[in-house]
Amino acid sequence: MVDNGTRNYISSFYLVGIPGLEKFHSWIGIPVCLLLVLTLLGNCVIMATVKLEPSLHQPMYFFLCMLAVNDMCLTCSAALKMLGIFWFHEQWIEFDVCLTQMYFIHMLCITESAILVAMAFDRYVAICTPLHYATILTTSMVTKLGLVGLSRAVLMVFPGPLLIKRLPYYTKYVIPHTYCEHMAVVKLASASTHVNRAYGISVALSVTIMDLWLIAMSYVKIIQVVFQLSSKNARSKALGTCAAHVFVILIFYTPALFSFLTHRIGKNVPPSVHIILATVYLLVPPVVNPLVYGVKTKQIRDRVVGLFSTKMKISKY
Repeated sequence: MVDNGTRNYISSFYLVGIPGLEKFHSWIGIPVCLLLVLTLLGNCVIMATVKLEPSLHQPMYFFLCMLAVNDMCLTCSAALKMLGIFWFHEQWIEFDVCLTQMYFIHMLCITESAILVAMAFDRYVAICTPLHYATILTTSMVTKLGLVGLSRAVLMVFPGPLLIKRLPYYTKYVIPHTYCEHMAVVKLASASTHVNRAYGISVALSVTIMDLWLIAMSYVKIIQVVFQLSSKNARSKALGTCAAHVFVILIFYTPALFSFLTHRIGKNVPPSVHIILATVYLLVPPVVNPLVYGVKTKQIRDRVVGLFSTKMKISKY
């Protein structure tokens, strides 16, 4: 605590973990650790494969590498502290460290959404204007799209910690969560939080609505073009190139939608369910993404299989 002359400002928060399941924390830490390891391993394999395979030096796979880097950073931002809570009972987190974790988690989530939009745009150009694909999605354009997505996330999330810093925190310091989530921190303030709440909901809705609308428009155009193709094989091939991306979109947005709805209308849902959904939203997509692209993309699948088969042949000798 830091004395301000009349009252004490808190200097740290206490992260509960998953309320009601404290006695199972050590067991819950096992899947969290497994998800962390699989995320790092799977995404590193994807990045190495793209780097080593010249045929994968295309915009779609550059976006996939951006997604892999973002996923690893997102998982590390959340999972490392979770493991500290579950296995080592390190529930306390300093005020500024909490705000830093909150900033990076929300910033990386918005960046991930922007990358998914860029990947949808890539599929739109590849299918709807294939003759202009190489001239539209140049390396420079891919870099600019990545920087625009990152810049948007940085600027949109930046006011969050600043708005929280202006609030007084005197007595409440217990956060019933596994990480420093924006609204969970805001609710502990000893003052009016209308501005913070309005900011939080406006950012969440604007990002979700805008990005889903852009993705939906891309796929509406794609479907219109695909079903104009005369060849059934060509239609299947065109839709097949989008399958992995569509699955990744569902994996990313579905838990977020459930988490949002249970917070707003699921008043009788136990707190543990809220926290588990929020945790799944952060930890599961980064694991699934490389698996989906590894299975659905022939070049990646063949390269990975060839890499491991070569190692097995070498080990025999």
